[in-house]
Amino acid sequence: MTTPLPDTKLVSPNRADPPLEADERTMLGAYLDFQRQTLALKCADVPDPKHSTRPVPPSGLSLHGLVRHLAGVERWWLHIQFAGEDVELLYYSDDDPDQDFDSLDGSFEEALAGWRRECARSREIVAAAESLEATGVRRSTGERFSLRWVLLRLIAEYARHNGHADLLRERIDGQVGW
Repeated sequence: MTTPLPDTKLVSPNRADPPLEADERTMLGAYLDFQRQTLALKCADVPDPKHSTRPVPPSGLSLHGLVRHLAGVERWWLHIQFAGEDVELLYYSDDDPDQDFDSLDGSFEEALAGWRRECARSREIVAAAESLEATGVRRSTGERFSLRWVLLRLIAEYARHNGHADLLRERIDGQVGW
């Protein structure tokens, strides 16, 4: 069972630890949700417009950009490639492949709401899959990949970017941890 993502108004790091004992599917879902919750906590209580600042030069990373990027990652891997949904890419085009980080159109709250929608749809897709052996197809190569593989890939993606978010948050207001 997954835990809902925390509200952005949280003032404490309320996050559900993954279970110590569970079947593999439950464990993978819990670890992915733990990483999603970590991102939400890194973004909680940051005053506007600080989410969109790029406080670690020369990097162009921002909390706003990370949220947009991870919304796109959810859609790309689970919705489009795994579930085969015919939906548009988020914050990406061949002409502007880095718009998730570079073009911070709209408010951070809009980006966060979009990310939450993508996460919710991803959870539905995972719940509907018959097993961890269910497969999707990589659009670029036609290779098949399992739900297990994509969940592990998403956990790794979030963990990497949560490290970035930790550095960004520390530069914004000194908050560390979670």
